[in-house]
Amino acid sequence: MSNFYTDNADLVFTLKNLDFEEVVTLRENGFKEADKWDYAPTDYADAMDNYDRVLAVVGEIAGERIAPRSRQVDEEGPRFENNTVTYHPLTVQNLKDLADAGVMGVMLAREYGGLNFPNTVYTMMTEMVSRADASLQNLFGLQDIAETISEFGDEDQKRRYLPRFATGEADGAMDLTEPDSGSDLQSVRLKATQDPETGKWYLNGMKRFITNGCAKVHLVLARSEAGTSDGRGLSMFICEKTPELVVRRVEHKLGIHGVATVELQYNNVPAELCGQRRRGLTRYVMSLMNGARVAISAQAVGIAEASYREAKKYASEREQFKQSIDKFPAIYDMLARMKAKLTAARTLLYETTKSVDLRFLYNHLAESAPTAEVQEKAKYYTRLAAILTPMSKAYSTESANKICYDCIQIHGGTGYMHDFDAERYYRDVRITNIYEGTTQLQHVAAIGGVMQRTLDKEITTLMEKIKAAGGEAAALAEKVAAMYEKHLAAVKFVADKKDAAYHDLRAKNLVENETFIFVGLLMLRDALKDNRRMVLAERFIMDSIHEFDCNYGAIVSGDTSTIERHRDVIDY
Repeated sequence: MSNFYTDNADLVFTLKNLDFEEVVTLRENGFKEADKWDYAPTDYADAMDNYDRVLAVVGEIAGERIAPRSRQVDEEGPRFENNTVTYHPLTVQNLKDLADAGVMGVMLAREYGGLNFPNTVYTMMTEMVSRADASLQNLFGLQDIAETISEFGDEDQKRRYLPRFATGEADGAMDLTEPDSGSDLQSVRLKATQDPETGKWYLNGMKRFITNGCAKVHLVLARSEAGTSDGRGLSMFICEKTPELVVRRVEHKLGIHGVATVELQYNNVPAELCGQRRRGLTRYVMSLMNGARVAISAQAVGIAEASYREAKKYASEREQFKQSIDKFPAIYDMLARMKAKLTAARTLLYETTKSVDLRFLYNHLAESAPTAEVQEKAKYYTRLAAILTPMSKAYSTESANKICYDCIQIHGGTGYMHDFDAERYYRDVRITNIYEGTTQLQHVAAIGGVMQRTLDKEITTLMEKIKAAGGEAAALAEKVAAMYEKHLAAVKFVADKKDAAYHDLRAKNLVENETFIFVGLLMLRDALKDNRRMVLAERFIMDSIHEFDCNYGAIVSGDTSTIERHRDVIDY
């Protein structure tokens, strides 16, 4: 039997070694939930045991049921006839299996039928589902829609919608992108008009590239304020599947074939306001982005896990020149690099989800019990999530693309054939560094935190702890410390230039170098808990030094007069 949780030692290690008591205690309201719900945990150990057991259930479903169906789903996909999308029967069965397991409302409060699990545990589920079938994650992973209604909707909306999500009766779509706006959501033009007599809202316009746009429930970003052209004129709306909401076409994509990506036409679609007017983009979508970034990071890590395993298995079985190819230095060096990148991406991902959990919990606590300490923590974890979520998405998705690329390379010609899963992983992973914000936009999102030195406290604390431990970890920490010293100089170099164009040009270099330093220390921290991980930390750090130095050289040798000249290269 294949269980995608219990067979993944790194994922099990991650859960067991999370510094998670603060998150769980806050999430469970000091474990007072147990007084009301008999299945709520009575203490921290009980909660962690519950997470472990539910993850094992999802891991079994992913390994035993979803993964064996994935190739057929990829080959045949959904049908589109008469403006109606019908999902593949195996996709429908996959969703039923997950719904029967009670994991379609993972983060929702128990009073709405949810499990009240932290984002971190839910993200582990999405990673396993993605490893089994990346396209299914685009359905299972849309639980952030219910979370948005839970956080910003009124009580009536919560009562009407959330139990349907929790049972799997309702699925959702985030209708943000339009034909001409893409990532520039401030330019959204879909119009929301309120009937002055009835007070009811109606939506008119187009949306494009909408994942699962055939869903029963839609969260829609629309322009509610006539005469506006920026983000302050946008509000968030909820609407249901209705004849006035027309699926015009289904996109033919490179990968992620199991889920429909559609173009929608709104013809006076009845809708209801979610939250307050004018806050659709400035607050609600921005809040959604934290969850969306970690969801896609988890999708990328899941695909990378599947791809790495496929490469390792093939290399151990494929013989050339009378020995398996994993004995060749060029191949085992590739596999070692893939493993280090995969472990690094997972380490950063779950450090990030912990900050997202704490941001959510302290922001809610600040509304009900706004002490100075709570408010300070709410601000701190908001800043931390703001840098770590784009950093994680950038690193996880770019690393996953490289891992899937190398998987095909290890397979050689057979990896290019449709008969092998390697090419499916390569097709599926390509979207991860594009949707929910391209890697370039993630660098833009993270650079503010880099320049403001948001991670300095975390970096310093980790560095001191690792150096105090001595031995091999401390020696490797010295190498990271040398990178850190140079990095601070590079940040100052860019800041002192006071040149916006140069700042933007070097955002990628600075964010990548910040990532190398922070993740290197996280991996050393984990190696102190399990010395077998030391070799992974060493490999990551040694590989990073070369890339770090290339970035550093580009930053500090900068001459702003060359920017326009370099731009001319594209016209040569």
